[in-house]
Amino acid sequence: MKVKVFSTSMCPYCVTLKEFLKEYNVEFEDIDVSQDRVALDEMVEKSGQMGVPVIEIEGKIIVGFDREKIIKLLNIKE
Repeated sequence: MKVKVFSTSMCPYCVTLKEFLKEYNVEFEDIDVSQDRVALDEMVEKSGQMGVPVIEIEGKIIVGFDREKIIKLLNIKE
């Protein structure tokens, strides 16, 4: 399953999201949009948002750390 996290190092919600994914052993690509203008443009194009985190799971976009949606898309059993 392909998972991308668009984040910044200063965002507390981004840190929480990445810790959550690690807790459930979800492999993800972490993209720091404060360091990568091309990735920032990609994130804005896909989500329509400037805020982080934005997570892409198999082409589906979730803006913010929406735990319920993430669990559903990743089929995580709690």
